[in-house]
Amino acid sequence: MVLGCLVRSPTGESTSWPAMSCQSVVLAARGSPTTNPYVLMRPAINSLSHSSLSYSHRPRSCFYFTVVSSAQFTSLRRPPPPPSGRRAASSTQMAAAARSALASAGRAANEAVSFVVFMVLDVVEVLLCVVYKVADYMLEGAWRPCYCSSSSTAAGAAASGKIVVSERGGSKVVSMLSSTKLHLEDISDTLYTRPSVLAGAASATTRSPSSRRGGGGVRAPPATTVTVHSAIVQMLRGKIGADGDGKQHKPYPSPRWSDCHCTNCNPADAGRLFVHVEAPPGGAATEEDVLFIHGFISSSGFWTETVLPNVSPEARARRRLFAVDLLGFGRSPKPADSLYTLREHVEMIERSVIKRHGVKSFHIVAHSLGSILALALAVKYPAAVRSLTLVAPPYFPVPRGEVGTQYVLRTVAPRRVWPPIAFGASVACWYEHLSRTVSIVLCKHHRLWELAFRVFTLYRVRTYLMDGFFCHTHIASWHTLHNIICGSAGKIDKCLEIVRDQLTCDVTIYHGRDDELLPVQCSYAVKAKIPRARVKVVDGKDHVTIVVRRQKELAMELEEIWNRKR
Repeated sequence: MVLGCLVRSPTGESTSWPAMSCQSVVLAARGSPTTNPYVLMRPAINSLSHSSLSYSHRPRSCFYFTVVSSAQFTSLRRPPPPPSGRRAASSTQMAAAARSALASAGRAANEAVSFVVFMVLDVVEVLLCVVYKVADYMLEGAWRPCYCSSSSTAAGAAASGKIVVSERGGSKVVSMLSSTKLHLEDISDTLYTRPSVLAGAASATTRSPSSRRGGGGVRAPPATTVTVHSAIVQMLRGKIGADGDGKQHKPYPSPRWSDCHCTNCNPADAGRLFVHVEAPPGGAATEEDVLFIHGFISSSGFWTETVLPNVSPEARARRRLFAVDLLGFGRSPKPADSLYTLREHVEMIERSVIKRHGVKSFHIVAHSLGSILALALAVKYPAAVRSLTLVAPPYFPVPRGEVGTQYVLRTVAPRRVWPPIAFGASVACWYEHLSRTVSIVLCKHHRLWELAFRVFTLYRVRTYLMDGFFCHTHIASWHTLHNIICGSAGKIDKCLEIVRDQLTCDVTIYHGRDDELLPVQCSYAVKAKIPRARVKVVDGKDHVTIVVRRQKELAMELEEIWNRKR
């Protein structure tokens, strides 16, 4: 018995007829009767002509006629649902497509907003340059150099008697008539070669096709041209207190008017770094030592408040633990006439730790920027270094055809407003006077900020991270950022090759998978250079929490590294 008949039109509309004492017929186009069914009354079939079936708009369609029962008719009133697996796959594909579209839209919006924001910051930077020149002259009685001015070639400077450039063992050495010497390769060109957003966009669109194929970066200047920036000449003048022709030159005041004047920021001993030392109880003899080096805008508190308290008594009984404040940071000296080069940082660590405390054999544990200093120390003391532990090392392999310093600058500071850490890095790297403004607001008044934070948290939160972040000067952070992170683009490759070929010490690398400042690829790039290195990527940790929120686990892992037999 048939309950009724269903006719489905090509547009998807369906009409039901009352039950009739006749048989029903399924008419299906292009397939079996179970796909796209059309149910008609048998009497209607006899009266249908070929023209009346042309509603399918498919003249070559193949029609199937099948007699169905009442049970089958009920199921045919609704199209069968797709298989569950196919439905799930389709939903997943749609969700992936939606996420991809949203991500593309987000990137486009980020680029558009960033272009506008950093174009405005370029204008603000020019205005601040004028403001600070006037302020420096009024408060310090002299014009102070900045890197907005033009550069001077070494030939012209040497002819004027101001500086002398000589070749010594393949190294270009700058001196003020043989007084103060400075190796030019220690100075990063990113200090004074930082094109504006508009200039960078214009150069990107006017590059030749061959330069685009070569990597699209800033090209290196001719090898015969030696550039000495006027600000560097002024730094040398201030360091020795005289010009090359004997004219007296007023040295830089330290601290400057824009720096903090507290005793922590300005130690009495300006010739050595602040070093936190934990020796075995009772003055027992030690087998080896451990040197902890912090990262950028940090201090020894990054280690003394986290890992060192969790080192076991057994490990302490055999080793001395040293945590150092780098030159220009924490409670170490912050000279206003220093360029804070890699050479200066390493020499200060030698003078303050290795030579002063008679260190003969030691392990190095370094975070972020400190990893570059750790590699330089390992190369200088290959027989003394027992192990290298690098946490989030800032290593960026430079593509062929790129200027290494400029490539690292664009990679570390991409001039984007999102994520916030990229925006902060971009302001710190690209804008000399804007970053000085931030330093005045935060670092000059760091005691006020620390007090406000303690009161706000009811003295329940320790502020050692704030102490490290605020206790530095703009000159120290600006030059360290450019001369070590950007300027070490070529040097770190040589250091890695020496560690790989000439040293036998263990190399262990830690990195947080959620690190937005330095991606995990940096650590894998180090391993590609040193195949024996062990890389451990920790899920759910970023650039800071790779240490701060897992200090107990890290201390145990470090002891295993120190106890490993070689």
